[in-house]
Amino acid sequence: MPRAQNCQTVAVIGNGLMGHGISQVFAAGGKDVTMIGRKADRLAEAVGKIRTSLDQFVQEGLLTEPEAEAAAARIATSTDIAAAGGADLVVEAVTEDIPLKHEIFEALDKACSPETILASSSGQPASLLVERVQHRGRVVAAHFWYPAQLIPLVEVCPGPETDPEVTEWTVAALREVGTEPVVMDKEVPGLIGNRIQFAMLREAWALWASGAASAEAIDTVVRNTLGRRLGVTGPIESADLGGLDTLHAFAESLLPHIDAKPEPAPEVTELVRQGHRGAASGRGVYDWAARDADALRQARFRELFRWMRVDRDTGRQ
Repeated sequence: MPRAQNCQTVAVIGNGLMGHGISQVFAAGGKDVTMIGRKADRLAEAVGKIRTSLDQFVQEGLLTEPEAEAAAARIATSTDIAAAGGADLVVEAVTEDIPLKHEIFEALDKACSPETILASSSGQPASLLVERVQHRGRVVAAHFWYPAQLIPLVEVCPGPETDPEVTEWTVAALREVGTEPVVMDKEVPGLIGNRIQFAMLREAWALWASGAASAEAIDTVVRNTLGRRLGVTGPIESADLGGLDTLHAFAESLLPHIDAKPEPAPEVTELVRQGHRGAASGRGVYDWAARDADALRQARFRELFRWMRVDRDTGRQ
């Protein structure tokens, strides 16, 4: 089913939080990219963000100036979804709106050759997106993490109807542009990373909401314990290294006390109900009027760039 040749042309549907980063990944990897959005001015803004990001890669020693210029030159834009018609690979990267995704995949199914691979970066299972798709075997989940240009891991998850050759081809195309694809053996909502991330977030919110600890204490503990280990050993590796029998016994005593409610803590829900959106609105669990959100974002970006250099120096990319 997939095109016989290697991936040469990519279309990215969406120019928001994820779309411009994904477009940069493929363009920097030598692919011709068409970034497709609804409004020309928003597309131009996204191209500007890509150019700024490429400049940062030059400053960090991860690209040369000619390489950055060549990557920028490979990116075209369009407001017409039909512009994806000639692509080898299309990556959907729009907001988490399932009816909108159904509309997009239906349009792509009609506009693209049956050999074109249709991937979703949203973290939604592929089977949830094919309701209005005729050629379902070419649809696969390929979940990028934010910011896509700085986190190389991509979760690839075929649906029950995905052609196995599509999964293999997608993995090869992702590796070719320097990402690290991980293939899932079966579909589960949220894939791998989001399930683990939200399990930790649920417990962190529950601890804060119960009054067990302040937000500052919770974040400090995670940053300076789990955060320092997880870049080297994942949770299952850590348990095996620490002693599976020991961790199993501890789990038997602790798991009954860990939050398992199927909804966020009511105190967090009430903040959202009142219109508080976190750093974007100035108030969330934290009062962001007293904190420098931009400085925190920049610190996170510096750490992600450091890991990019580690990946390069150890041959992971």
